[in-house]
Amino acid sequence: MAGALASRMSFSSLKRKQPKTFTVRIATMDAEMEFSCEMKWKGKDLFDLVCRTLGLRETWFFGLQYTIKDTVAWLKMDKKVLDHDVSKEEPVTFHFLAKFYPENAEEELVQEVTQHLLFLQVKKQILEEKIYCPPEASVLLASYAVQAKVGWYGDYDPSMHKRGFLAQEELLPKRVVNLYQMTPEMWEERITAWYAEHRGRARDEAEMEYLKIAQDLEMYGVNYFAIRNKKGTELLLGVDALGLHIYDPDNRLTPKISFPWNEIRNISYSDKEFTIKPLDKKIDVFKFNSSKLRVNKLILQLCIGNHDLFMRRRKADSLEVQQMKAQAREEKARKQMERQRLAREKQMREEAERTLDELERRLLQMKQEAMMAKEALMRSEETADLLAEKAQITEEEAKLLAQKVEEAEQEMQRIKATAIRTEEEKRLMEQKVLEAKMEVLALKMAEESERRNKETDQLKQDLQEAREAERRAKQKLLGITTKPTYLPMNPIPAPLPPDIPSFGLLGDSLSFDFKDTDMKQLSMELEKVKAEFMENSKHLQEQLNELKTEIEALKLMEPETVLDALHESAERASPGSKHNTAKKLTLQSARSRVAFFEEL
Repeated sequence: MAGALASRMSFSSLKRKQPKTFTVRIATMDAEMEFSCEMKWKGKDLFDLVCRTLGLRETWFFGLQYTIKDTVAWLKMDKKVLDHDVSKEEPVTFHFLAKFYPENAEEELVQEVTQHLLFLQVKKQILEEKIYCPPEASVLLASYAVQAKVGWYGDYDPSMHKRGFLAQEELLPKRVVNLYQMTPEMWEERITAWYAEHRGRARDEAEMEYLKIAQDLEMYGVNYFAIRNKKGTELLLGVDALGLHIYDPDNRLTPKISFPWNEIRNISYSDKEFTIKPLDKKIDVFKFNSSKLRVNKLILQLCIGNHDLFMRRRKADSLEVQQMKAQAREEKARKQMERQRLAREKQMREEAERTLDELERRLLQMKQEAMMAKEALMRSEETADLLAEKAQITEEEAKLLAQKVEEAEQEMQRIKATAIRTEEEKRLMEQKVLEAKMEVLALKMAEESERRNKETDQLKQDLQEAREAERRAKQKLLGITTKPTYLPMNPIPAPLPPDIPSFGLLGDSLSFDFKDTDMKQLSMELEKVKAEFMENSKHLQEQLNELKTEIEALKLMEPETVLDALHESAERASPGSKHNTAKKLTLQSARSRVAFFEEL
């Protein structure tokens, strides 16, 4: 009994020790997952669990997003999950999304899973028109999106990808489709023309090309917030990887002024008022107001995260990032070797299939030749039989003719004998007449007999020639049937960050201080990176201009949106990438830009 009591006590203590849990649902761009979380878990515990499940190590780009009263918010790492203003009804739902965007995807993104999730998110934003994309770029991006589904479509093959194979795919923004007098088949034709040029690209390569084009779009990676300056003018604040930008509410493409991160020393807010302190202490701070306190918190989070990444990009990679890049290079080399091996095997298989097809073709050809020879032999045998039968008939006719000649001679003798017994004169006259007739008849019979004999000789000669042709046909058939029915195949060779910004919380206000160490050097590096990026984008811009010219004739002016008109106006006034635009906006001194903001 004591043992049973001890067992019940241990079971009760074990039951008490089991932590209370709740269910969380995480929605990524291509999947949904559910986890059982402890009540005491903080945001970092859940975030780390999701990242481990996805195999994601570039965690600094991502976050867990939720919505509070139509306002976007992000799960804080140091705060309990259930202490956030989220629905307590299970499962509690969060969206695993990119919170910060890279400046240069090709240089910054290491893992394929990071690249894939960012690709899906940017693609969705473009299709939902949250990122403005001009029509010519939309077609090019659509072609890379098709190539990115290489596991589904594969490389373009005219024999497989028939007209209408993209009919069920959503590849272009509806705004672009409605802007031109073009049928779905015409759009598919243009997308397919570019898709055919991407032959041989793997999924990760196609996704990277997509991101390289998308990252130069004006609204890529920009978070917009409604603000008011001191004069009460309604404006938009844009926060992205390069800095802070001020926009007109009706124009989200081209900012009025910009402040790169290397020119900002401190960002803080108190209630709804936000304060920006420039790096140059001689310049006055500038302030603006947002609609909600919650929005100020979100703006500060985005500013801190983007500034940290901005500084990290301009320093030497950490040991963790160096290891990740080394592993990524090894993995890329391994995949490249695997693709090359598969390409060689595919080429060998295609060559073997072509050889087999050639052998089958030749075998079929030889069978046809044998069939034709057999048919020729049968025709020769039939001809010989006909000639033999005709010769036999001719011989019988000759015999019959000879018999008639003999009978005619006998009849002539009989007539002569009868004539002797008649009158002498009559006999003589009749004899002369009959002799003349008989001579003519005999001459004709002799000529006919001679003609029949010649014809008989000719038939015999034809019969002999037919038998000779039959002999030759038999020899040819024997030669064909004894030939090898396959070609010998040659053996195929075997295929072969020391300075960290400080921020503090005092009462109801938050502040964030940025270090001004080596800011001038960072500015020079930023200009150098922008110049290199522009050189790499020159060829792509030429391609986009060519497509734009091609479809311009089919453009409808009526359904053109405000963003389309703004994009066209900006292109005419100042063609180039958004990096060039940002550069032009920062040519003025920071003091001038702050004064301009205050006067808007």
